[in-house]
Amino acid sequence: MINWNNFDTLSSVSTLEKAEKVDLVKVMSGESGAERVKKYSVPMAGNLTYNYAAKEVDDTILEGLKKLAEEAQLTEKYEALYNGEVINTGEKRMVLHQLTRGQLGEKVEADGVDKREFYKKEQQRIADFANKVHSGEIANAKGEKFTTVVQIGIGGSDLGPRAMYLALENWAKKNGTFKMEAKFISNVDPDDASAVLNSVDVAHSIFILVSKSGTTLETLTNQSFVMDALKKAGLDPAKHMIAVTSETSPLAHSDDFIEAFYMDDYIGGRYSSTSGVGGAVLSLAFGPEVFAQFLDGAAAEDKLATNKDLLKNPAMLDALIGVYERNVLGYPSTAILPYSQALSRFPAHLQQLDMESNGKSVNRFGEPINYVTGPVIFGEPGTNGQHSFYQLLHQGTDIVPLQFIGFKNSQLHNDVTIENSTSQQKLCANVAAQIVAFACGKADDNKNKNFEGGRPSSIIIGEELTPAALGALLAHFENKVMFQGFVWNINSFDQEGVQLGKVLAKKVLAHETEGALAVYSQLLNI
Repeated sequence: MINWNNFDTLSSVSTLEKAEKVDLVKVMSGESGAERVKKYSVPMAGNLTYNYAAKEVDDTILEGLKKLAEEAQLTEKYEALYNGEVINTGEKRMVLHQLTRGQLGEKVEADGVDKREFYKKEQQRIADFANKVHSGEIANAKGEKFTTVVQIGIGGSDLGPRAMYLALENWAKKNGTFKMEAKFISNVDPDDASAVLNSVDVAHSIFILVSKSGTTLETLTNQSFVMDALKKAGLDPAKHMIAVTSETSPLAHSDDFIEAFYMDDYIGGRYSSTSGVGGAVLSLAFGPEVFAQFLDGAAAEDKLATNKDLLKNPAMLDALIGVYERNVLGYPSTAILPYSQALSRFPAHLQQLDMESNGKSVNRFGEPINYVTGPVIFGEPGTNGQHSFYQLLHQGTDIVPLQFIGFKNSQLHNDVTIENSTSQQKLCANVAAQIVAFACGKADDNKNKNFEGGRPSSIIIGEELTPAALGALLAHFENKVMFQGFVWNINSFDQEGVQLGKVLAKKVLAHETEGALAVYSQLLNI
């Protein structure tokens, strides 16, 4: 039987609170540090490794985290999720994004259909469509091939797919699978749509409108913006647009689209990169085979997350170390620091994934809680961040846990040797140096140059950022967020916090305002 108990009622929490804190400077210095780096490491899918040697944990604390995982029934709750129980209590829905990439457990049925078969069918429809676009069977009015795909969406319909596209763009070009350039329109600011439209040849562009409900204000506004541009170019918008939406939305059977592909209510936007939301744009850009490799990497990492042994379950381990940092050590934020330019937008995606999921102050039953939950997430790729906000990370008054991501090889394998080392070696040297600098610090009589150290970090290391590695990386963080939500007894799968602003914005546009809202509307000339 699964019990959904608040974090502060778990006996293992008090054990962790009483445990002696780790002196990170001491344990990471000298030979003991070398041994830790070798010891505190766990394999991931996609030829990745999660190394947590520079975290403030030792065998005693890890044993406490094991007991926390058992008491919070994390394995059992994950199993309930992928077997189709109603885990999203706020919206009374199942949570099925793992099912888009594989069957972990029992057959899941909803709406009268086998949901795994539904997702596979939509993936095949997308693959067939993409292949026809690439061959020229589906073309513009003049019979010319489409050369660019433009995704119109916001939130999870933009951040994840955009981050995934940028992550694989260079890899696909190097490996001969690059089919079409992709662009993204998200912000309702007209300058966003204008800039994208000015950068493409609309006559050879195919547009993907992504909206589950078919009613998203920003997305529909941008659809109208694009349709107007197509008409002004003498083109029929219906021959240049496809939709990714639910079967019950007004977009599903509209004559405004070449084709519509379907998603459902069981996959939240921020979890939808492995659904048709990411599938359509990534399959058009790189080919269905590359998207399939991406799904395989995610599926393999999902499988690892079922392991009951905490030290062999990288997502659960990462999650519980994060809970320890947040709730016992009191650290309010986490920085995501990929040492890979291809992952330039990955921190932005993880910001939504984590903060929209676990930014909650009531439990899964709607009751107020008395403990902190999700951290503030931010980040930029290295080495750019080193010359930006690392000052605060090294010497600021707050300790910010760090999650580095690094790869031994670049995607393009196009490098140059300067001063006896390549650019990639310089990149990797920087991330290795930062981990040790943050952990060990450096004493100096000049207090302005003194580094106290004791700043914890982990690193995910890979051979190269491939589609499978990217899928594993995505699934790792999705599962990390899920496990943390389970520990905190919150619902990580709804997002009521984004709704109020939408409601008030509609009142502003309808001129149904009063008080401060009315004055702000006047100040903005609405």
